[in-house]
Amino acid sequence: MTTLLPAASAEFLSRLQQERLLAIIRGTDPDAAIAASLTLFASGIRFLEVSLVTTDALGVIEELVRLAPSDCVIGAGTVMTIDDVHRSAQAGATFMVTPAVTDAVAESTRLGLPVCAGALTPTEVVAARRAGATVVKLFPGSFGGPAYLRALRDPLPDVPFVPVGGVDAPRAAEYFAAGAIAVGIGSPLLGDAARGGDLDGLRARASTFLAVRDDVTKKAVAGA
Repeated sequence: MTTLLPAASAEFLSRLQQERLLAIIRGTDPDAAIAASLTLFASGIRFLEVSLVTTDALGVIEELVRLAPSDCVIGAGTVMTIDDVHRSAQAGATFMVTPAVTDAVAESTRLGLPVCAGALTPTEVVAARRAGATVVKLFPGSFGGPAYLRALRDPLPDVPFVPVGGVDAPRAAEYFAAGAIAVGIGSPLLGDAARGGDLDGLRARASTFLAVRDDVTKKAVAGA
């Protein structure tokens, strides 16, 4: 299922395929969420999603847009409604992530915003792409794991999948081997950092995920 993407979505997809890691921020402490996000950026992670369930999520997005390095890409997650899309875009989010195929997918596409749409079944995957999804968030990824992704990719080889849910570093490597273009990583990466926890531990976990990413990239270059 090949889809012709607008320029912004095509650029988003290309960069996401290079970076491979999408960090997911959720928390009840806005200052801690910002500190954790900036720690991830300093560690080398470039794609980050602030879930709208985060306390003052829009304020967090606005602050990160102001403080983050210019090559970082900041989006909004748990985007459910058309209003969510508009408020998130006004806060500075440059991509949207949904947990399912909702009206937010088509609205993001209408506004020219890349969207990572949540889907699980083949029917949902096809619906997400028809609604304009740039990439498909395989959610919850823990439902079937890498084997399920392989099964989905057999009939849908051109769909760019980003598994999300319970993805630790070893599982990330397995998903890449199964054909995922990237993985979304929440608590296995963040731990308690977005709630005011240990930032040194966050740096160490980020380094582990980045090492997995770099190993996959080296193997892909060597096999090219």
